[in-house]
Amino acid sequence: MSTPSPSAAPRRPTMTDVAREADVSLKTVSRVVNGVSTVDPEMAERVRAAVVRLGFRRNSMARDLRTQSTSATVGLLIEDLANPFYAGIAAAAAQCALENDTLLITASSEEDAERERRLLLQMCERRVDGLLVVPAGSTADHVYLRAEIDMGTPAVFLDRPPTNLRADTVLIDNAAGARSAIEHLTARGHERIGVVSDWLSIHPMVERLSAAETALERAGLPYRPDLIRYGLHTVRDTEAAVERMLTGPQPPTALFALNNRLTLGVLGALNRLGGAGGAGGAGGAGSAGSAGGAGSAGSAVEVVGFDDFETAALMAHPLTVVSYDARAIGRIGAELLFRRIAGDKSRPQTVVIPTTLVEHGAARPGAGR
Repeated sequence: MSTPSPSAAPRRPTMTDVAREADVSLKTVSRVVNGVSTVDPEMAERVRAAVVRLGFRRNSMARDLRTQSTSATVGLLIEDLANPFYAGIAAAAAQCALENDTLLITASSEEDAERERRLLLQMCERRVDGLLVVPAGSTADHVYLRAEIDMGTPAVFLDRPPTNLRADTVLIDNAAGARSAIEHLTARGHERIGVVSDWLSIHPMVERLSAAETALERAGLPYRPDLIRYGLHTVRDTEAAVERMLTGPQPPTALFALNNRLTLGVLGALNRLGGAGGAGGAGGAGSAGSAGGAGSAGSAVEVVGFDDFETAALMAHPLTVVSYDARAIGRIGAELLFRRIAGDKSRPQTVVIPTTLVEHGAARPGAGR
């Protein structure tokens, strides 16, 4: 049998390759791979060792086929199916897949790196034609996908870059968005600006928090650790942290929330503390002057949130958001993926989605100092 040349494109090892490597029959390999317990233990161990050496993966799609027809599929792994941000990405990717006569399989990793790894490899076992991936936290290491990519399963990363892997990536301009938020607040006279962040294992949080702190320094505002809160992953955690900030001895006159979930927590805290004029409902209005000493009398707590969301304009408390086209992340990512599936071998590229500030509701008066 001829040996492939070193320049030949890698291919996925088959059960025939495993049988040859383990020096057993193809039937024996099939029985071991499918979990049949009656195989001789010594032969089964040889098969398992060969599977590991060759990087063999069972073709779950072939196993399950009952007809001669097959469907093109791509996998999408996101963080939270319930979050409007990820829902927008998924909707755009699904539309692009539909236009390419391809089925989109969607799963959620819930910020768990091991869960992410397991789900992506399961998708590869099912012979998806490509992967769209929003990586889990910084503990994720994507080197395990190199073999899958080399064997013909391209991957495009969305919102966050991969770790230890070069691949197409679509990102938000996090630094510019955070910088514009702080500049907006300092231009309006705020000197005590609170910042609330999600887990710092999440790449966009690191970029946004770093840019916000740099913008505060450039504005001549000293670093105030009492006005920085991170590790807030839920609305409830954010509400509690913001309430403590606003009822402290030197509370902020403005707050910058680094994602949409944190923004809801900020608005919830303001609503619970009450506001001058007594506006309630979703989000509520919060006045620093009426929040148990939270700020000088009559000065409002101004809020800027990173990420726009559908009901932002309906919030009772005026809200400015760092906005961008979330659906463009999914659309551009899917378009890149389908070009790779079609045979594009060019160098991996990074696309950055621009941001802009959008003001919802009536503007607050200038801030007290």
